[in-house]
Amino acid sequence: MTWNIDTIVISLLLGVLMIVVGSKVSKNAVEGVPGRFQNFVEMILEFVQTQVKDSFPGHNPLIAPMALTIFVWVWLMNFMDLIPVDLLPVIAGWFGIHYLKVVPTTDLNTPMAMALMVFALTLFYNVKVKGLAGYLKMFLFHPFGKFAMPANIVMTAIEEVAKPLSLGLRLFGNMFAGELVFLLIALLGGAAALGAGLLIWFPLQVVLDLGWLLFHILVITLQAFIFMVLTIVYLGMAHTSDH
Repeated sequence: MTWNIDTIVISLLLGVLMIVVGSKVSKNAVEGVPGRFQNFVEMILEFVQTQVKDSFPGHNPLIAPMALTIFVWVWLMNFMDLIPVDLLPVIAGWFGIHYLKVVPTTDLNTPMAMALMVFALTLFYNVKVKGLAGYLKMFLFHPFGKFAMPANIVMTAIEEVAKPLSLGLRLFGNMFAGELVFLLIALLGGAAALGAGLLIWFPLQVVLDLGWLLFHILVITLQAFIFMVLTIVYLGMAHTSDH
């Protein structure tokens, strides 16, 4: 029952930042010739709206706002990985905080908590749309028919449990691996500083760091997109009467 305060605080601060900026943009929105930032925000809104229309059957007023929140919030948490790995921990050390994890999505608790919330929503809408009997019927008769109920229960249970596990572990694994690469690149400069190889290793570190940073911008965006799309798809499956 350990509380990872750094993960909680940074996640909440990024959430508050998202809310404040979104509120400011909505209040200052203009028609006709919007500014660049408003154009950028509208582009994100249209992008998310398109994904919801393409992946979600029917209509549910919760899905689009939730998809937007997931995409932006996960992206912001992932973006913390682009800040130099030792900068914020060093600053925190000046105030007596000797351990600080600045990327919430590299803490397994964050991706799994979000994945479990998505899973809880899928269970809720499965029961709401299909009815409790209909949802239990899916466990009994899918995928091998009524004559293989034990196998159906096992296979469907594995399929359902795999959804939150894959959703959370995919995000955690990619972000944790990305952070490790940044740490390994940072160690190049630290090791070179102890010897005469500084003139060789430090420029190499800069090149590697810049290259991985540019590639990692794509990674953090892709991971936020995948988490959002899978959430829409899972909730869409829960809203259909068939499996």
